[in-house]
Amino acid sequence: MSRISKKFEALRNDSKTCLISYITAGDPSIENSLDIMQTLVNSGTDIIELGVPFSDPMADGPTIQRACERALSKNTSCLDIFELVRDFRKHDISTPIVLMGYLNPIERMGYEAFAKSASQSGVDAILVVDLPHEEAKEVISIFKKYNLESIFLIAPNTKIDRIREISKYASGFLYYVSLKGVTGATTLDIKKTEEQLKVIKKSINLPLAVGFGIKDANTAKILSKNADAVVIGSAIVNIIEKEQDNKSKTNSDIVNLMSPIRLKLDENLISGEKP
Repeated sequence: MSRISKKFEALRNDSKTCLISYITAGDPSIENSLDIMQTLVNSGTDIIELGVPFSDPMADGPTIQRACERALSKNTSCLDIFELVRDFRKHDISTPIVLMGYLNPIERMGYEAFAKSASQSGVDAILVVDLPHEEAKEVISIFKKYNLESIFLIAPNTKIDRIREISKYASGFLYYVSLKGVTGATTLDIKKTEEQLKVIKKSINLPLAVGFGIKDANTAKILSKNADAVVIGSAIVNIIEKEQDNKSKTNSDIVNLMSPIRLKLDENLISGEKP
């Protein structure tokens, strides 16, 4: 059983929701990223999503675009990210790590070399934003060869038949983008998202994660009732941007953001609200 499957199974047995946290690797530096990853786990994060910085992150809003720029200004490479994961694994062998990024950096390195290095460093899964499942067979087979799971995005305008088809290619979990547009957008229709999550969950066998637009504990709690995981991204990256020159303030602000979200999610367990 994969590290991701083990994590979801353990959380499911405890009737808990998985908390996934996103940061851009190398923002503001590789060394700081390691500290932040450890802080996230200590604040209740179950899975870490590491963004691979890219010069044209089309699915990301201004916050994460700027994070990519900061990381690239330090010449952060895929090899640096693998070394970051390797260092993290010296102290944490249980927290799954998902690399999220675009096809271009993977193609530049080569699918086989990328997958092998990612796996050897301790990465568990890859989410390629701009790779539709119809074109992913070769890449998925290479990822499988190195025990890497393939995460796919689905959106509010993705038809149910297509979601079912995507789920056949995916492993680990499916990631539902709760907003049309880019990460960090502000107009999240919570009621509509709840309804969509209910329909999707009935149509797939994989765990369902929801992200984009979740910025606070109350929103996370509401959406967690119909999802297996919630993803917090831009809210964390905003803190990193604001306090990038102050490592201790960055970490304390992340704790102040994430710990209440973890506690709020666990209220579902206490109150028996988790289905």
